[in-house]
Formats: sequence, structure tokens, C-alpha cells
Amino acid sequence: MNNIPGDRIKELREILEQHNYNYYVLAQPKISDFEFDALMKELQALEAEHPEFADPYSPTQRVGSDLSKEFEQVTHRYPMLSLGNTYSEDEVRDFYERTARFLNESFELVAELKYDGTSISLLYEHGVLVRAVTRGDGTKGDDVTANVKTIRSIPLRLMGSGYPEVFEIRGEILLPWVEFERINKEREEQEEPLFANPRNAASGTLKLQNPVVVASRKLDAYFYYLLGEDLPFESHFENLEAARSWGFKVPSVIRKCTTPEDVFSYLNYWNKERKNLPVATDGVVLKVNSLKQQRNLGFTAKSPRWAISYKFQAERAATRLNSVSFQVGRTGAITPVANLEPVQLSGTVVRRASLHNADIIAGLDLYIGDQVFVEKGGEIIPKIVGVDTDSRPLLIGEKVRFITKCPECGTSLIRPEGEAAHYCPNETDCPPQIKGRIEHFVTRKAMNINIGPETIDDLYNAGYVKTSADLYVLKTSDLLRLERWAEKSAENFMKSVDTSKRVPFERVLFALGIRYVGETVAKKLAYAFQHIENLRQASIEQLMEVDEIGERIAQSVVAYFANPKNKELVARLRDSGVQMEISKESVAMRSNKLAGKSVVISGTFAKYSRDEYKHMIEQHGGKNVGSVSGKTDFILAGDNMGPAKLEKAAKLGVKILDEEAFLKLLEE
Repeated sequence: MNNIPGDRIKELREILEQHNYNYYVLAQPKISDFEFDALMKELQALEAEHPEFADPYSPTQRVGSDLSKEFEQVTHRYPMLSLGNTYSEDEVRDFYERTARFLNESFELVAELKYDGTSISLLYEHGVLVRAVTRGDGTKGDDVTANVKTIRSIPLRLMGSGYPEVFEIRGEILLPWVEFERINKEREEQEEPLFANPRNAASGTLKLQNPVVVASRKLDAYFYYLLGEDLPFESHFENLEAARSWGFKVPSVIRKCTTPEDVFSYLNYWNKERKNLPVATDGVVLKVNSLKQQRNLGFTAKSPRWAISYKFQAERAATRLNSVSFQVGRTGAITPVANLEPVQLSGTVVRRASLHNADIIAGLDLYIGDQVFVEKGGEIIPKIVGVDTDSRPLLIGEKVRFITKCPECGTSLIRPEGEAAHYCPNETDCPPQIKGRIEHFVTRKAMNINIGPETIDDLYNAGYVKTSADLYVLKTSDLLRLERWAEKSAENFMKSVDTSKRVPFERVLFALGIRYVGETVAKKLAYAFQHIENLRQASIEQLMEVDEIGERIAQSVVAYFANPKNKELVARLRDSGVQMEISKESVAMRSNKLAGKSVVISGTFAKYSRDEYKHMIEQHGGKNVGSVSGKTDFILAGDNMGPAKLEKAAKLGVKILDEEAFLKLLEE
């Protein structure tokens, strides 16, 4: 057999892994993104032509597969204990002196930054990544190997030599600040809840069921601890240096300290300099360097005696409250924002802070001119955490009160029972709501029209676009009258508008922006009523007959179609060619074979992805549920079904179907 393709595949894999290491670990790229992509495409093509050379550790596999699985619980070989925390230099000195008394000999401490992410333990055998497990409860964690393989700074195969045949390395999965801000911006545009901090975002991403999405989030990983029976050195510091040579991203900021003064110098330096790092940190970890001394010091029930964590204080600043403004969102929700005297906080200049809602404002008892305490820490949005009433001036400004009328259109605000937010009910004539609905309409998950918020603002101000339907009557000449538009960009926009006419009805329904009607609800309503006219004429009782549609959603849908301007919008969209009914193909594929049945999906599948199976269940009237209970009708089980689900199914007597049996059920 001619092995030339195999040789080239092997060569490309080695080249790409080296460039991955240069880019993601060393931050020293040697080739352009274009050149890297060209090599990757060549490898992908060769692997497709020659499946006999398939390798799960190939660089092409880092993008993740949509054939995902439930997370299996794995027992840690070595428990993942937490560290004792301290917040003062006095407690750090106590730790140093306590260690000195116990050892009664000279010792070194290794100082490392404490990265604020989610802990991970990687198992390597013969230089290959075998398993990645989260901390969990310290004894057991989730097997997230498929997701971890998408993180390009983690070596799938080790470089160099000298590594043990079997060892574990522990570290932190992190979301860099730049990626965190990008993701939150996208979520804000979709009016989805923002991640509070990079740690939450990293943890949530690592537990997603679709590795393709995980890969898109661009997680990073830093490593700080080796475990095993045959480590190359008897000191923690030297083992980390060795791990760096094997391809791991071991931070270069670790330092050996021999005196308390060395430690305090490190703490003080990084308390300021950490603000300039690309990832979040929340403290410093101190570890005894000698592994022999670590063994002598031993453990308490919860933590090692040879290590301690020093936590930085959440950064707080005092500044003047100059004013409070009130913003109107797409749904009419009113958000109060504090406008502050600019102050430096966590590496950025803070000028604004969220006040959230009327209850928060009342609780703070704010007056204009107050000195307020602002914290950011790991939070993306600065918040006011208190008022310095002792420094309140004699000539105090006005008390801050929540407004009663919309700041944009003057309509009296309402506060629905049981909700914290106030709303402007003037949905069709309030400018921010109009523009916000158009922004929602064009998003990727809705109509996917190639236009951004700034351009929508320009089109609205120029009088070209007042509703989503106006996008379909725009002319190229209209666009070219505006700044920043050229023939090519106008042409791309017009193409995307035309393409949007083929977007399926369920996405059109989501794009309308009916309050409480998200993607899932829109899909259920679309399939239940099949045509916009049927939905428009539906009563609250008829709407509530649809699975998972409660009174609040039903009332919102009825109210939407009762508004003459919304009726006009829908009619204009329909006349423009936008899909207002479920396609015949989708209808033909639907049945009631699974009507009223709750189905749990678990494991990995050969014929279809999990998302495809979920779609089939919905198409045939079934309901996807995440956990096994007495109400579960059956489990669609693939390979590697989660043991917890299997045990619970047996206990409750829940039926289990494999792929073949499930597909046969649908064919009957």
C-alpha cells in the first residue's frame, strides 16, 4: 500500500500541534492565521479521503463533535481538596511560622497566582490525554474529556521526554477577559442573562453538552500541580518547570520564596499587577516546595497543611454619584443606571454602575451628590454596594426615586405583579423598543439579516425603517445615501434580506419579539397552530392547551395580536414573502406517535446527533426532559449512558430504548 498520504497526515499533525503550542501556550505565533488554516484544511481533506488514518488526537478533532454525551461521574485517584483561605498578611505569617515549627528545618515556599476559573484534573498515560475530570465534590467529578479536547492550550499528546508513564496534572479552565466580554455582548444582544464573571462562564461552558459550542468559546487552561507515583523531581517547582517543557501552559510568574518578606513582596506586587493580566485572578497560593516536606506536613480532613490560599480583597472605590439615568430595553423594561465621577477600578475607568430596579434604589437610600462605594471584582458590571453617609454633604441633592413615566415616550410605567422590573407598555411607539425589536428581528437565531445596531439606529433616524417590515422595502439607493455604506455592503445586506424570506415559520415567530416567547416556546406554538392566522385567532384557553404554555405566555400572545399595529406588521411581513406557516415538509414529518410522552436522552449515538434526536421527539409530539423521574416514559439510550440515569431508571422501572428500537417505533 502506498503510505505517502499517511506520512503527510502525520507530518501535518506534528506541524499543526507545534503551531498550536506556539500560539496558545507561548503566545508566539510563527505563521499567519491564513497559513495555519490552509494547513488545517489540507489535513482535513486528507483525513476525509483516508479514514484508515483516523486519530482521535488529531488537531482536526479540537473543534468538537455534536455527538455529545451525558457526563459520567468519575472517582478521583487523589481527592481534589480545597485550600484553607486567608485574607490578611498576619494569617500568612502565622502559616509560615506554623510550617517552620512543624518541620523544624529550612524550607521553601512556592508562590503562584490563584486563577479564578473552574478546576480540572487531567490524566495522561504514555504521553496521551486519557481523561479530564472536574472537581465535583472533591471525591467524584464529571468526565468532560470531549469538551476539554477542544481547548487548544491543552496538549493531547505531550512534547519532549521525561514524563511519567502515568500521572495527573491539575489546573484551572479559564475564559479570558476578551472572550468573556465578547460572549456577554452577544448574550446582551439576545437579551439573555449575562454571565456574572469569567469563572461562571468557564464553568457553564465546560458543562455544555455540545463540544462544538465549547470550542467556539475559546477557553484557556493554566496548570499548577502534578501528582503521580513516578514524578521526575522531588520538588513542586521543578516538576512544574518540567511540565512546561512537555507542552503545558504553566504560568511563568511562579516564584520560590525563602522568607515571609519574599512572600509579602509577591503579594503586594500582584495585588496591583493582576489587573493587567488577560485572565481573572482572585489571590495567591503558597505551597511548600519539597514533596518530602509536603508528605511530612500531611493533611487535615479538608485541606493540605502544606498550602494556603491568600485572597485579594474585592476592589472597592468611593466616588460621587452625579446622576441617575433610566434606560429602556427592547421589551420595555426600565433599567436604572448610576452616572458616577470617573474612578479607576479593577484596571478600568468606571463611569456607570447598574442600580438594577426600584427595590435596590430604595434599599440604598441614595441622594444625588452622595459618596458611594463601587465594587467590580470579577463582575462584568460595576455595582454600588453602599453609601458613605458620614461624608454626606450638608447641601444634599435630590433623593433618588424610581421614575413613574417612560423617559423616552412619557407613557406611565407599569410593574407586573410578582416582578421586580418596571415596564413601558407603549410597545409600538416607544423608540428604544422599536429599534430593540428590529435588532432582535435581525439576529442570527431569528431572521439572520446582515445588519447591526448602529446601522439600525441610522436607518431609524433617517426615517427609512420604523418597523421590521420596512427592511423588506429598502432600496440600495436608500442605503447609499447613508454614511459608511458602499455598493458591496449594500448588496450583501439586500441578499441577506432576500434569504431571510426562507427562514422557517418557527424562527419568524421568535423574531417577532412577543414577550415571553423565546425559541422553544415559538417552536411549540408554530407546530401547534401551524399558521399565523390560526395563532392570531387563538384564545387564551386554546393557547394554554399547548404543552408548557401557561397563562402568562398565553395572555402575552393574545395581547400582541390584539394590537392593530402588530396585526399590520405581520400582514406586511407576509406580503413581503416571509414564511407565515409551517412548511408542508415539516407537517408531513410530524405525528402524534410520542404525544404526551416524556423522553430522556442519554449517551452517545451513531446514526444521529443528540440535537437531531431531540428534534425528532418534538416532531412526533414528545417532550424532551433532562432527568429521570417517575413521569419519564422511556429513555433513549446510546453508548456510555450515564450510570446515575441507568441506576435511577432501574429503580423506577423506566423503559430503555436503544437507537434501533427508537427509530423502529417512529417508523411503525
